[in-house]
Amino acid sequence: MTDIASTSSHRHGSTPEQGRAAGRRILSIWCARLAIDRWRHGQGCAEGEGADAGPLVLITETAHGPRIDAANGAGRAAGAVRGMMLADARTLCPHLKVAISDPAGDLDFLERLAIWAQRWGPWSALDPPDGLLVDISAASHLFGGERALLADLQQRFAARGLAVRSAIAPTAGAAWALAHHGPCDGRGGAILAAQDDARALLADLPMAALRLDDDVLTVLRRLGLKRLGDMDGIGRDAIMRRFRNRRSPAANPLIRMDQLLGGVPEPLLPVVPTDMPMVQRRLVEPIRHRDLLDQVLRDLSQDMARTLEGRGEGARRLELGLWRVDGEVVVRRLEMAAATREADHICRLFAARLDDVDAGFGIETVRLRASWTEGLSLEQGDLDKAAEEHGTSLAACIDRLTVRLGTDAVRRPVPHASHIPERAQRWQPPLAPEPPSQGQLAFHARPLKMLDRAEAIAVLYATPDGFPRQFRWRGQVHEVCRVEGPERIAPEWWRERSTVRLRDYYRIEDRQGRRYWIYRHGIIGDGRGGVPDWYLQGLCA
Repeated sequence: MTDIASTSSHRHGSTPEQGRAAGRRILSIWCARLAIDRWRHGQGCAEGEGADAGPLVLITETAHGPRIDAANGAGRAAGAVRGMMLADARTLCPHLKVAISDPAGDLDFLERLAIWAQRWGPWSALDPPDGLLVDISAASHLFGGERALLADLQQRFAARGLAVRSAIAPTAGAAWALAHHGPCDGRGGAILAAQDDARALLADLPMAALRLDDDVLTVLRRLGLKRLGDMDGIGRDAIMRRFRNRRSPAANPLIRMDQLLGGVPEPLLPVVPTDMPMVQRRLVEPIRHRDLLDQVLRDLSQDMARTLEGRGEGARRLELGLWRVDGEVVVRRLEMAAATREADHICRLFAARLDDVDAGFGIETVRLRASWTEGLSLEQGDLDKAAEEHGTSLAACIDRLTVRLGTDAVRRPVPHASHIPERAQRWQPPLAPEPPSQGQLAFHARPLKMLDRAEAIAVLYATPDGFPRQFRWRGQVHEVCRVEGPERIAPEWWRERSTVRLRDYYRIEDRQGRRYWIYRHGIIGDGRGGVPDWYLQGLCA
């Protein structure tokens, strides 16, 4: 295991930035072959055995053809590298074996590794696509020191068949740089002491150790900056002028260098383990008939209801997994409008989702999991059964409509703080609470029916600013006999351009007694256009 502090003779006093981070210790874990190792585990073979014995690559389909995402050791030796097109790799190695990559599965596997890695520290964070960060501050003594902690880490990852490199430093940036580009004695561990000069000790690392985008690394390479130490010979102002428009940390080498040295804090998002309520049935004999599946579903729904009741929660999202004998997995998901733990209601909702299930040679395992739960307090039952049913019937009705019509088909309008009629309301899920920040504006009477989009009409009027006498709409001429208005609505100056015109709204009635809501868009002489246009926007009672 390599100790950076013991291999350098540069010893200086700690800088203020290092002093602020002196008490913090970050462990960086790099799973160098995460995708290949996970694929190998799925195949049930050790490294160099079975399908992994020959050159192998994991590919992703792109618009230009398959592209390589990862390659095993034999594949890399044959010339296959990440980012290469599969056709180019096959010219180097015609016998290259191919498998489909699974980035989503790799990320899920990395999240489970992050939770498992909390054995070395109180919290851990993801470092996509193949790394972890663990805060081990004041925790290394539990393992006998940082060197013993790294030895334990290497041993446990090796037992899982995962190749990793790790490093410990006062900042996440320094730990990442050492784990990916630092010296290694073959066991993949490096330590940067808190009192050491990180700038001097990391000066020989490549610029890629700053976690920069590829295009930024290309620019730095053209400028002759290949190592971290090369930035010491250039003034900070010169680099700032060159990258002044780069706000993202991955596109600004100064921000990344300050994060590495501890001068700028780097927020990390911890992975919080969640315990999802889950119930399942492993069947003695595979089932192929719908009535048997419904019976298993009823049993699981009752088990889930008891589990949720014990936790004081209700389910908002449920996932039903059906494992077939041939290895295929069928998944059906439900999302409820309100938290519930009623077994009968859950069964009714899933009944509409199981009509197209193909049982194949039979289903041997059924699993029900609540991936989204909310607090749901216990209620006294049987005292007022009618009131209880009335209180839950709306949510049950909405759930049934959502299952039949789709998640986007059931919405309700809520007021929105805007004077523009078409912006005065918005749509949201039916049982979601109204936004508390929306103020209630006092409007004049609005028509009962608003058109989705105002329709242009041709209007005849006596004077330029007078009310209309006749108008043509959808091929029919309407003669106006009564008029109320105008109601003037100004544009929202904070949202629209200054050239947007005023609106004068009129409530009119024709000789057949039909009432309309029309408006004149603009005023003659306002300097914002020519002759005003007329539109019909609503139908009045």
